[in-house]
Amino acid sequence: MDIGVEEEADTSFIPLSDPDITLAELAAVEEVLRSSRVSSGPKVEEFEAAFATYLGRKYAVAVPSGTIGLLIALKAYEIGPGHEVIASPYSFRETAHAVSLAGARPVFSDIDYWAGTLVPEKVEARITEKTRAIVACNVNGHPAPWSALRAVAKKHSLLLLEDSTEAIGSKYQGALVGTFGDVAVFDFSQPSLLTCGEGGMVVTDDVDVAVALRRHCSHRLEERSSVVVSATPPYQAAMSDMAAALGLTQLQRLDEILERRRLIEHYYYKHVQSFEGIKDPYVAPEVTEVNWFLYLVHLGTRFSKSSRDAIVEDLHVEQVQAAAYCNPLHLQRHYFDLGYRRGSFLVAEKVADRAVALPFHTHLSEDQIAFIVATMKDASINVGAGAAIY
Repeated sequence: MDIGVEEEADTSFIPLSDPDITLAELAAVEEVLRSSRVSSGPKVEEFEAAFATYLGRKYAVAVPSGTIGLLIALKAYEIGPGHEVIASPYSFRETAHAVSLAGARPVFSDIDYWAGTLVPEKVEARITEKTRAIVACNVNGHPAPWSALRAVAKKHSLLLLEDSTEAIGSKYQGALVGTFGDVAVFDFSQPSLLTCGEGGMVVTDDVDVAVALRRHCSHRLEERSSVVVSATPPYQAAMSDMAAALGLTQLQRLDEILERRRLIEHYYYKHVQSFEGIKDPYVAPEVTEVNWFLYLVHLGTRFSKSSRDAIVEDLHVEQVQAAAYCNPLHLQRHYFDLGYRRGSFLVAEKVADRAVALPFHTHLSEDQIAFIVATMKDASINVGAGAAIY
């Protein structure tokens, strides 16, 4: 193998995500590796405390993933077989799988065409006597309409669970996401801007819920030196101290990471404006700040799903990693068994068929972004679609 050629190919590849890791993160992980504790321990507890403080919430519980986080949240509220949970079919992270894993029935509701988030009026129309909770996602970093969703939840005495697996740092009406749900769930795996490899966090202000979350998650460090008798067998869903050290350092650098990502967003905005065939991401009037999960663009209505897929493939040929955003949950095999089919949620399907997630991370240069947008423009011409937007 020609090593020089291989290295040249590697440097030309533009990945969808690339974690912002510095010497500070490496030093934090090395410190844990040199300690006597690498499994879940004091560093996890430090990360939990720091994350709760960052959001201004009372309790935070570290978990292995956002999906597991939502699962134990549902378990904490005793939601399971015979219950329904309303959720969105549209997102990148498939956190909503936790509803099925808990034994409850996912009841999907269609989304807003522009923001990609749940529409409160459509959610209310899906409520039945079996409904116990609403799970609303801050899709791709864009906050859901939390005031209206809270009003619906209060009117029908439902729990409001916040899926913030894609949205750390975004703000709705001046408040950080993660502060609107009875519990909020975060995920720290790629391509999250705060990443610790794999991991997540569940936050709440209710002490009883926090205790239940820990009971379902795992036994604490001080409980592991002997046989622990409890009424609930835990999932042993703990985060390691290595992951916590990485996440804690990233949290301490969060403002720096966000600022660097805003520069990349500015470059995209600058170059996307010169291309009439794609539209840059939408921000709702009540949203104070959006920190995008990925840079998501929407193709015009003259594009089809197959032409969108062809554009993604052309980007791959040019060594640019792009992806469809997303494959709606209700069109995945598991949910066919629940009666969902294409046509069940027309807005989610229309948006998903024409959405493309482009590389978005702090290591991109303006030249690379110009190349990505130009390549996408050429690809759109190749598939024969016009320049109509929406």
